[in-house]
Amino acid sequence: MSDSITDIETNGVERIPDEDRTARPLDLFRLAFGGANTFATCVLGAFPILFGLSFWQGLAATALGLVTGALLLAPMALFGPRNGTNNAVSSSAHLGVHGRVIGSFLSLLTAVAFFSISVWSSGDALIGAAHRLVGLPESDWTFALAYAVFAGLVLLVCVYGFRFMLLVNKVAVIAASALFVLGIFAFAGDFDPSYAGAFESTGDPLYWPSFFGAALIVLSNPVSFGAFLGDWSRYIPADSPRRRVMGAAFLSQIATLIPFLFGLATASIISSKAAQYVDPAAPNYVGGLLAISPGWYFLPLCLIALIGGLSTGTTALYGTGLDFSSVFTRFSRVQATFFIGTLSIAFIFIGRFALNLAQSISTFATLIITCTAPWMVVMILGYVTRRGWYDAEALQVFNRRQRGGRYWFTHGWNWRGLTAWLLSAVLALLFTNLPGQFVGPLGNLVNGVDISLPVGLVLAAVVYLGMLALFPEPRGVYGPDGPRLVRSSDRPVPAITDEGQPVAEPAAAR
Repeated sequence: MSDSITDIETNGVERIPDEDRTARPLDLFRLAFGGANTFATCVLGAFPILFGLSFWQGLAATALGLVTGALLLAPMALFGPRNGTNNAVSSSAHLGVHGRVIGSFLSLLTAVAFFSISVWSSGDALIGAAHRLVGLPESDWTFALAYAVFAGLVLLVCVYGFRFMLLVNKVAVIAASALFVLGIFAFAGDFDPSYAGAFESTGDPLYWPSFFGAALIVLSNPVSFGAFLGDWSRYIPADSPRRRVMGAAFLSQIATLIPFLFGLATASIISSKAAQYVDPAAPNYVGGLLAISPGWYFLPLCLIALIGGLSTGTTALYGTGLDFSSVFTRFSRVQATFFIGTLSIAFIFIGRFALNLAQSISTFATLIITCTAPWMVVMILGYVTRRGWYDAEALQVFNRRQRGGRYWFTHGWNWRGLTAWLLSAVLALLFTNLPGQFVGPLGNLVNGVDISLPVGLVLAAVVYLGMLALFPEPRGVYGPDGPRLVRSSDRPVPAITDEGQPVAEPAAAR
């Protein structure tokens, strides 16, 4: 692939040739941070205040959720450099060559949800700021125009591909961060770090449910990148130090403390000035932000909306188009990106103007993250037990419409990983407790505390390792050093066949 941003990327999910893998861990940092350095993250940062926490309590909940989520996300960056493909394809090693569609499906739903949130929040902020700045009318037509411009620009960048997206995020990381920092001067006079919140003490029966609920909402932001990190890290050379790759992913999420703090601080100002902005069932953070902003900060708000919406949208949509082309191989990456992008844009307009799904999509995104986290645990533990060893050619069996290979397992399905994911995801959904939005049948079992993600994470780890111990995988799926922590079986690995004819045994990945 050419390094020029004007050349449309032609690589799909096939293993990226070594000569094309010229990205650095710093590029991964820029893409992951740029995709989260937006208004959508500010809205998430406002939730601790919307849930009634004080500023300092909200900061503690934010730090807990952010660090925990970043630690969980970091290992997901290792699959791309190792296998030269995206994470959904890499999941073939643990879910089977057909079971990898689970990752593709999760990434599709996550991308559409976060793409929609990004376009809606950024479009609303842009039109609201322009209304205050130059008197632009706030009508369905102006909102529709803003959404169309955002979505069209995002689709254009995604069609051009990785290099163009990297350029956009290089600019977004610096520009959006500077504009958020500028907000210190805009709101310093109104900000009061002693903002007390709604709870007189931590002994209030609703305090801990609110604290952990806020932390889990923050945690969902890093987790949402789990299915997408391989889309970008696959351009990093395979011999790159693992600590640098993981460090880039980890620090990219820690850096989002900038927009999280912006949302937390401004939400405390909004809450202290206007009670109508603190309804957790229907938060109006963007409207409140515009109400308290000084006139000179409207233009920076417009720029944040434009830059942030473009950055988040591209990181969400690019990977989904890429993965769709691997599931439906008749589509090229460009065709798949255009197809998924068009459907997503239609969903945005229908949801915003016909069905009023703007609030529901936030709940939907949180539930998708609840299902994605156990999938990530299976991937991470699979990486550990395999000692990071993979057969890059065998991972491509599904994409090439072949059969057999190291990851064929049972007719293309590895029921060990699938069982761990399905059980933990279903139980996690039962424990979900999103006040005013969605409460599962077991959501109130722990005094209203949402423990869905902890339940899903722990159960996925226990069940998956238990399945590997009780039903060992074939020795052939492990590298020359054998498995770690678990044992293997002597079951033979079927040869890869293409249209009924055997294919030469592929060389294993490094």
